[in-house]
Amino acid sequence: MVTNKAVLGLVFALLLAVSACSRQQSDWEKTRAANTTDAYELFLKKYPNGEFTAQAQARVKELYEERDWQKARDTDTQEAYQAFLKQYPEGKWAEEARIRVENFTLAQAPSNTTPAAADGASTVNPAAGAAAAAKTSAPPAMKPAAPVNAMRPAAKAGAYGIQLGAFKSSADAANRRWTHLDEEYPKLLAGLSPTVSPKKSSSGTLYRLQAMGLTEQHARAICKTLKSKSQACVLVKPRQQ
Repeated sequence: MVTNKAVLGLVFALLLAVSACSRQQSDWEKTRAANTTDAYELFLKKYPNGEFTAQAQARVKELYEERDWQKARDTDTQEAYQAFLKQYPEGKWAEEARIRVENFTLAQAPSNTTPAAADGASTVNPAAGAAAAAKTSAPPAMKPAAPVNAMRPAAKAGAYGIQLGAFKSSADAANRRWTHLDEEYPKLLAGLSPTVSPKKSSSGTLYRLQAMGLTEQHARAICKTLKSKSQACVLVKPRQQ
C-alpha cells in the first residue's frame, strides 16, 4: 500500500513537471511571436530561472539597443550618437555611431579639413595607385601620368567634398567601406576619387574616408541620398584661408 502511494506520488510529480515545462514552452513561443520588450520582461518575471531565461534576457537587451539606435538616428545629432555610445560602447552599432560623431566633428570644424591629397591621404581606388606607380617609374623625358581625376569620368570639379566614415582600426577598414558603398551605389558615386585621410588625436589615429573636388551642390546631393538610405555622410567644406 505504501509502495503504491509512493509510485502515485512520483507519477503525480512527474505530471506536474511535464505540465510546467509544457506551459513554459508555450509561453516562450508566444513571447517570441510578440517579440516586444514588454512580452519578454513579462516572461522573465514569470520565469526568472527558467529554461529560456538567458535567451529572453539577451533579446530584451537587443530590442532596447535597437530602439535607442533608432532614436539616435531619428534625432541625428552629435549629442544623440555620443549618448548612444556611452550606453552601448561595444554594441552592434557602436562603430557606426563613432563614424557619425566624427563626421559631426569634421563638419563643425571646416578650418581643420584638408583637401584629399593633403594630410598624408592615400587614394583608395586601385587606378590611382597604378597611375602613381607609372608616374614614379617613367623616364624623365616622358610626360608625367595624368592626375587621377583626369583619368576617371569625374564629376565637375569644386572645392567641396564628402566624408563617408572615420575608422579607428586601420586604413583597410576605410578601403572596405568604400568597396561596399561603391558596389551598393555605383551610379551615385561614379566619378569620385576616394581617399583615406589619417587624422591623429590624443586617442589615436582616425582614418577618414573622403572624396574631394566636388561642387557644393553635388556633394550635398550625394549626402542627401546616402542619408535617406541610413548611410553616414557629411559635407566637407573648403578649407578656410
